[in-house]
Amino acid sequence: MTPRVLISDKMDPRAAAIFRERGIEVDEITGKTPDELAAIIGDYHGLAIRSSTKATARLLDHATNLKVIGRAGIGVDNVDIPAATARGIVVMNTPFGNSITTAEHAIALMFALARQLPEADASTQAGKWEKNRFMGVELTAKTLGLIGAGNIGSIVASRALGLKMKVVAFDPFLSPERALELGIEKVELDELLKRADFITLHTPLTDQTRGILSREALARTKKGVRIINCARGGLIDEAALKDALDSGQVAGAALDVFETEPATASPLFGTPGFISTPHLGASTTEAQVNVAIQVAEQMSDFLLLGGVTNAINMPSLSAEEAPRLKPYMALAEKLGKLLGQVLGDQVRGVSIEVEGAAAALNQKPITGAVLAGLMGTYSQTVNMVNAPILAKERGLDVKEVRHEREGDYHTLVRVTASTPTGDRCVAGTLFGNSAPRLVDIFGVAVEADLAGHMLYIVNNDAPGFIGSLGTALGEAGINIATFNLGRRAAGGEAVALVAVDDPVTPEVVARLCALEGVREVVPLSF
Repeated sequence: MTPRVLISDKMDPRAAAIFRERGIEVDEITGKTPDELAAIIGDYHGLAIRSSTKATARLLDHATNLKVIGRAGIGVDNVDIPAATARGIVVMNTPFGNSITTAEHAIALMFALARQLPEADASTQAGKWEKNRFMGVELTAKTLGLIGAGNIGSIVASRALGLKMKVVAFDPFLSPERALELGIEKVELDELLKRADFITLHTPLTDQTRGILSREALARTKKGVRIINCARGGLIDEAALKDALDSGQVAGAALDVFETEPATASPLFGTPGFISTPHLGASTTEAQVNVAIQVAEQMSDFLLLGGVTNAINMPSLSAEEAPRLKPYMALAEKLGKLLGQVLGDQVRGVSIEVEGAAAALNQKPITGAVLAGLMGTYSQTVNMVNAPILAKERGLDVKEVRHEREGDYHTLVRVTASTPTGDRCVAGTLFGNSAPRLVDIFGVAVEADLAGHMLYIVNNDAPGFIGSLGTALGEAGINIATFNLGRRAAGGEAVALVAVDDPVTPEVVARLCALEGVREVVPLSF
């Protein structure tokens, strides 16, 4: 089936062109109301947006076929990430397409604040010549405080160092090595507030960063500080900023973003020393083209190849990795399904081990596939996106183990489930590097292809059992496709994995359980 993508916000035409070149059907339908969008979204596998479309939980309730949302830009405030994740929808953004543009806008606003350019322009064009009124400050030798030193923040730091500024940064995720590499000093927030002549924010809006420049924080800043925000509205207490400007604690502030947008009214408007722009951080020709191309390429890779790049709610998987990992993910999902169907609610935790050739691969998608198979026991809509969330909600402890060694098989994936009665382990390999095969089930060596309808049977190893089993299935009108056997020891516990052509009803399961020597019968489906 050919994937279909809806572009619901105005976007550079190269995005649609890329979708079509990759063989994806694309419709460009912009300006729709939420109700109008909800009426058509069910027809699409992908949704490409900018900032106008709001991908709310209500909209996603109608997106029955949606697999991916691509945000052409960085911020995903307009996407309900938990709702998308719960529905198994991948959410991607394009964090690098407009990084330079946003960083340059922050630098431009810093210059504008330092030299009072907007006020000077307005005064001059009003016919005044107030040369002595506009006394600015130099940037050279001043201290710039970065709140957030990620992709955009690091570019701002580079430009500021070129201006001979000293740069200090508050970022919990900034390592000392990275700070040294950037040529900046890592400090705590209070230290930054005390020392910075200019403060610029480059952090996402989260529960931890909301109001990071609160009234209390602004009171701790160096008197006469100038503040720039091209990141997200809500990082600064705007009412407190107004008071700080009026009191002179803050000499100037430039905001490209506001807590409520469009910002058609604000207590800050008209305040001396305040500059505002209408969320122009990403508004350059180059940035618009870059993010459009990037989101189209990322979404195409996902819909056609399974590649995952810049996803907010699942591990990355490059388009180059995806073909190599595809058979491993199929094997991993089958192992997870096997455990889920046999053990049910007994599972308390799961350990995923990779060995041999598998140890050289990206393990996160393998883990996601195991969890998708395992959680499929509890939900019909589970996939690699929402499986980790479901596992967390059920309190499952998930571990990953990597063994560089090569054992009996050149590549192996082993999944161990912890239960109240002990650990239960299954393992599988790839035949010909492509065909998944089960090679161990709960300590019994087998060789089985997990596919279609199957029966997992535990019985006493005794003569005549296979004949009795075949007769019982034959009497029920069920044909055996393949038969795979294993046992712990002669005369001990034996395991049969029987592939059949039709689903096995509870009545047939009960009849099989009544056979002499049978300990357990579980119908399986793959």
